[in-house]
Amino acid sequence: MMTKERTVYSTSVVEIGAESGDFKSIKMAILFGDEAPDALRPSCFIVKVAPIAEHINAGMILKIDDREYTITAVGKEVQTNLGNLGHTAINFTGATEAKLAGSLYVSEGEYPDFKVGSKIQILAK
Repeated sequence: MMTKERTVYSTSVVEIGAESGDFKSIKMAILFGDEAPDALRPSCFIVKVAPIAEHINAGMILKIDDREYTITAVGKEVQTNLGNLGHTAINFTGATEAKLAGSLYVSEGEYPDFKVGSKIQILAK
């Protein structure tokens, strides 16, 4: 039986920075909208800036293409930065305390295979 999930946030990858894969070893992915500063752009997965429908909380699901991760902690700047700039750092470490204000922490799992066109969603049950 499928439970009805609400989409809190939905975007897609439009460009992949040349050095973005370097962060895989530290289980991190940096998202940024098209306004990403030139110095950071090579390190980022560039996404379409999209509105956030409701407050992002631990317990929600981060879905990247077909992979799902449980959100374990949300930095206090995530809501503003993601909604206005398309910017956050996703940490695939399972940390339950948001040490960095701009970071979203999710359950440990296989690192996603980001591609141009990859769909990134935050879902609430």
